[in-house]
Amino acid sequence: MAKARSGLWKLFAVLAALVLVAAACGSDDGTTDEANAGQSGDGPTIVVTTNILGDVVGELVGDQANVITIMPVGADPHDFQASAQEVDQLLEADALVVNGTSFEEGLLDVIDSAVEAGVPTFEATSAVQTIEFAEGGHDHGHDDDHEDGEEHSDEEGHDHEDGEEHKDEEGHDHEEGEEHSDEEGHDDHDDHEGHDHSGEDPHFFTDPARMIDAVRGIESFLAAEVDGLDADALSSATDAYVGELESLDAEVKDLVNAIPEDQRVLITNHEVFGYFADHYGFEVVGTVIPSGSTLASASGGELAELSEVIEAEGVPAIFSDTSSSSDLIEALAAEVGDVAVVELFTESLGDGDSDGATYLDMVRTNATRISEALS
Repeated sequence: MAKARSGLWKLFAVLAALVLVAAACGSDDGTTDEANAGQSGDGPTIVVTTNILGDVVGELVGDQANVITIMPVGADPHDFQASAQEVDQLLEADALVVNGTSFEEGLLDVIDSAVEAGVPTFEATSAVQTIEFAEGGHDHGHDDDHEDGEEHSDEEGHDHEDGEEHKDEEGHDHEEGEEHSDEEGHDDHDDHEGHDHSGEDPHFFTDPARMIDAVRGIESFLAAEVDGLDADALSSATDAYVGELESLDAEVKDLVNAIPEDQRVLITNHEVFGYFADHYGFEVVGTVIPSGSTLASASGGELAELSEVIEAEGVPAIFSDTSSSSDLIEALAAEVGDVAVVELFTESLGDGDSDGATYLDMVRTNATRISEALS
C-alpha cells in the first residue's frame, strides 16, 4: 500500500509540473474579433474584461453602445494578458465593467491604470453578496435571495455591499494565506502568493440568482456613468434579462431536484463552484487544485488524499474546466477508476456553436451535465 501510494504521489507530482508549464505557456493571441464582431464604432464604448460579463452587458445595452470584450472565448481569466491594443481600449473606454475581487489576475495593473486615468469602472462583485472560499455548499438547502445587503458608495462612486472586505489603496483584497506542505514537508504554495484557498470568492456567476444582483448593479452604473444611453430602453432590456435569469434559476432548481440530497457533492478542477453549491444545496468535497486560481498547484500528497475522498464518497463523476487543462483531473480519474470526467463551462463561454455560447446557455448546460452525472 505504501509503495502504491508513493507511485501515485510521483505520478501526480510530474503531471502537476507539466500542467503548470502548459498554463504558463497558455495561448493569448489577443484576438477579440469574434466576440466584438459587428461593432459599428457609433455611440459610447463599454469595455468588459470577461466574455461572460461581455455577453451580459451586450444583452443590456443592445445596439445602444459598442461592447468590447477583452478576453476571447476559452481564455483563462487567471493568466490572461492584454495586448497593447487591448490596454489602449481599456484606457480609452467610456466605461469599464470588470468581474472584481482580483478575478482578472493578469489585468489588475491595467485595471488600476484605467481607474487612475478616470475611466468609470464597475466591479460586478460589488453588487452581490459574496462568500469566502470553501464557505459555499456546507449548509445543504441554503437558498438566499441575496437581497439583504444594503449598497453604499465610496468616495469614487463605486458600489459596495455592507460587510464587504476592505480593499487597500489600490483596490486589491489581501488575505493572510496558509502554506501547505506535502508529505515530505515541502511548501507547495509558497510561489503562488494570493492563490491560496482563502479570501473572497470571485466566481459569483455560477449562481444566476447572484447574477441578477450584478445585472441590476451594472444597469445603475451604466445609466449614471455613460452618456448617450436611453435609460428607459436600458431599464426595459434589464427587466427582460432579469426575467430570463429568474426562469433559468427555476429551471436549475428543477434539475437539481432530480439529484438525491446525499449525492449532491462536487469535486471540481479548482474552487469555482462555491456559489452554485451555496445556492442549490451542494457540498464541494474536494478540488484537484486547492485554490480559486488555476495558477496554483497541487502536491502529490493532496492529490493522493483527494483520490481517497473520491473513493470514500463514492462519487460517480468529477468535473473539469473547458478553459484549463484537464490532464491532471483525467489522471486522477484513471487512477481511482470507474469515475467519469464531465466537462463544464466555468470561467469562459464556449464557441458560438457550443452548448455554452451565452451566459444563459452556460449555466443551463452546466446544471444539466451535473444533474445527469450525479442522478
